[in-house]
Amino acid sequence: MAVELLVIHNISLPPEEFGGPGIIDLFLGRLDHSAHPYYERIRGLRVSSHFLVRRDGELIQFVGCAERAWHAGESTWRGRSRCNDFSVGVELEGSDAVPFTDPQYAVLAPLTRALQAHYPIVDIQGHSDIAPGRKTDPGPHFDWTRYRASIASR
Repeated sequence: MAVELLVIHNISLPPEEFGGPGIIDLFLGRLDHSAHPYYERIRGLRVSSHFLVRRDGELIQFVGCAERAWHAGESTWRGRSRCNDFSVGVELEGSDAVPFTDPQYAVLAPLTRALQAHYPIVDIQGHSDIAPGRKTDPGPHFDWTRYRASIASR
């Protein structure tokens, strides 16, 4: 299916901790469940994302954009379910409790413009928008106004 939706997420592993290998190890299926007590709670979780933007602005791609990543879960957009089938997921290293960083916004804007140039993306939503009641990310500290202004300007 054509990529029509961009989904913005947040993630931290362990929760509220940044900079470690947890997110990468989770997405690559190699998370050591004995490395942190929280990891045992997510044993068996199989998730991935197309992109991760770290707190320092490092951009990492895990899945090709034409391939399905497992970032949206049970989700609906414009009456269509299974958003993983037609979306690209971008994870921002962060949480609902802290603001995102300037380097993250600086990377997210050109990434978004590049994706829009290559795919027929017609909408950008937060995970909370396509999975309301189940997900809260990117959370209250994601500055949608700043983000939308940054992708409109070059």
